[in-house]
Amino acid sequence: MTNAIASVSLSGTLEDKIRAAAAAGFDEIEIFDVDFLASPLSARETRTLIGDLGLTCSLYQPFRDLEGMPDPLRARAFDRLRQKFDVMAELGCDRLLLCSNCSPLASDDRPRIVADLREVGEIAADRGLLVGYEALAWATHVWDHRVAWDIVREVDHPHFGLLLDSFHSLARAVPNESIREIDPAKIVYVQLADAPVLDMNRLYWSRHFRNLPGQGGFDVEGYVTELTRIGYTGPLSLEIFNDRFRSTSAALVARDGVRSLNALRDAAARNLGQPTRMPGKAEILGVEFVEFAVAPEDRTALEQTIAAMGFACAGRHRSKQVTLWRCGTTNLVLNFADDGFARAYRLTHGTAICAIGLVVRNSAAAIRRAEALGGKTEVTDIPSMPAIRGVGGSLVYVLDHGSAEAIWASEFDLVPVEPAGEGAIEGFDHLAVAVHNDEFLSWQLYWRALFDVQVQEAQDVIDPNGLVVSQAIQNASGTFRLTMNATDARDALSSRFLSQTFGAGFQHLAFHAGDLPALARAVRARGLGCLPIPANYQDDARARFGLSPAESATLRELDILVDEDARGNRYRQFYSRAFNKSFFFEFVERSGYEGYGAPNAPIRLAAQSRYRVEPLP
Repeated sequence: MTNAIASVSLSGTLEDKIRAAAAAGFDEIEIFDVDFLASPLSARETRTLIGDLGLTCSLYQPFRDLEGMPDPLRARAFDRLRQKFDVMAELGCDRLLLCSNCSPLASDDRPRIVADLREVGEIAADRGLLVGYEALAWATHVWDHRVAWDIVREVDHPHFGLLLDSFHSLARAVPNESIREIDPAKIVYVQLADAPVLDMNRLYWSRHFRNLPGQGGFDVEGYVTELTRIGYTGPLSLEIFNDRFRSTSAALVARDGVRSLNALRDAAARNLGQPTRMPGKAEILGVEFVEFAVAPEDRTALEQTIAAMGFACAGRHRSKQVTLWRCGTTNLVLNFADDGFARAYRLTHGTAICAIGLVVRNSAAAIRRAEALGGKTEVTDIPSMPAIRGVGGSLVYVLDHGSAEAIWASEFDLVPVEPAGEGAIEGFDHLAVAVHNDEFLSWQLYWRALFDVQVQEAQDVIDPNGLVVSQAIQNASGTFRLTMNATDARDALSSRFLSQTFGAGFQHLAFHAGDLPALARAVRARGLGCLPIPANYQDDARARFGLSPAESATLRELDILVDEDARGNRYRQFYSRAFNKSFFFEFVERSGYEGYGAPNAPIRLAAQSRYRVEPLP
């Protein structure tokens, strides 16, 4: 199988799109009719550009409203067809996408449809071309690829075959297993797109919400697995209509597209027990540490903040200005170095979380997979702790299970710390990142392609200054959890964070505890500034969750928010004030609850907005 992409998937002029596809490493490109019509390049000039960049033009698309049309529209349709075949000849393109008819004038008379399509095959044969018939999900009569396949068999012409598109099949809930009934030799072409699962008009859904495989909720992996099972070896092409992509760098979308297709092909091969070209997705076992790049002027304040949270200095690096802080088995690293990565990071972002350390089953395999999927990896001065570039230029270190203590002992002069007492932090719960809206899907693909994680349903969170989309990503055991937040609202908290830190990054870090009220009292006693929660919220929570007077009084006293899932599992959470009006800390108690307290997010955001800096200019 080769990798292809439709020009409509990328932003810019036709020349921009072709160059972006070539630079990303695609083998082929589809030319979308409107892109060609709007281009000043002739067909021959376009062909030369495509060839000079090492691509081939694999498909011209779309051709609409042909079969079953009344005269004179039928005659006009065949005239249009011949003209497009002329264009294709000059482009050096040998395949055409023919959509099933969407016209209300189209007849559903099967013999007539078959006769028209057989004539298409005859005309294509005269030119040495292939035509692929695609069942559009919103077509007038043929909107199921099973029906389209029946028609292709009835047409029975060597120059006329089936074109499959995962969106049209999956939006109609056509079973992936139905692909097993198709002769792979008659599949002219395959287009792929993922999408969020939405309840809306299928045409609008397709035109605005398609995304790359691995960025939505469709079972595109199962779709490609079935294609691989039957022996299809032709192109896999991305046809993505997406409002975000239309305003996003073509280079970024193209690079993500190659990553998406390669990860998809790897998953299909694994599902069938076939040989693969890269290691499998890295299994995350937990978070070993979180590292901060710290500006000299912020050192004392940050040390005081984490000490108030219950952390104690447990070691100093043997050769660098770096300290290790611990609370039980939870590790924070503070990096004050005047050179290297941390310095470069803080010069760009200020004092911020610059790296995380993930414990994985096999760090070397994780690095090989990242490199195979176009990830940027870093050779560090600790050979057993390589890294992958992450959001905002941060680093994701990967450590083998059981290697951490040896690394700490070899790199740091360790000192004993008092055991964490009752009501202490017990571990990392989750990290939250803020990303630009046009990077939201890209970073989701990063995690889903490289690591063995799942996504929860995206949530709309109400900020006092706009709507924020939040996407949770986690591993099966819950030992790694991440939320990604993005918005178009320029004055929302996440947007202000992006402006202040000059780009995407980790906006907050959450810890879990077994006794949240005890932790809340302890951190307050040590001087941690916590986020006040309005009494109106606490009055509502008492009634909504049937809290006892004593429990309600505790939550009110300690500014703790609460939520409950359908099984009655309670989630409690409280927040620190933001450090330098930038990142902040959260503390949670889960009790079997698997979410992130989304109903409380508007309350937290409103509380934080009362402390914000002056509005952005």
